[in-house]
Amino acid sequence: MVEGTGDHGCEYMTGGVVCVLGPTGRNFAAGMSGGIAYVYDPERRFEKLCNPAQVDVLDVQPGDGEGAEKSWGTPQQRPVSVENNGMGDPLYHDAERLRVLVERHLLHTGSAQAKALLDDWTNELKNFRKVMPRDYARALKALEDEREQAAMEAAE
Repeated sequence: MVEGTGDHGCEYMTGGVVCVLGPTGRNFAAGMSGGIAYVYDPERRFEKLCNPAQVDVLDVQPGDGEGAEKSWGTPQQRPVSVENNGMGDPLYHDAERLRVLVERHLLHTGSAQAKALLDDWTNELKNFRKVMPRDYARALKALEDEREQAAMEAAE
């Protein structure tokens, strides 16, 4: 969680989750091959600052999204284990994950920005953009398909 970045934010990011609650500089996500970034963008300027070579910039939708019934986990307020930070299935649950992140940020920092966002969450959610590397999304989908296939074979 950060409340702004300069140029080259999330450059060469390979995993994890980043949330930016303020402005970004240019060339955001250059070389980003893994992980997810959420950027607060109420003025819709972010897409021009993001390097689109390897990522898609998407709106964050309320709800779980199509296919969420296949999800292997939802975001949790506390980490589940040392190996599982509680962020849930990265293909789904964006709005829920984002809210958990902002709530954690408020809890740990007392951020006025986080409080203002949470106070008007229903309206502010539409101001976030999701940055998702295309190859990472394809790999996650392939893993999901493998899990589904293994479950079907086990049921036979």
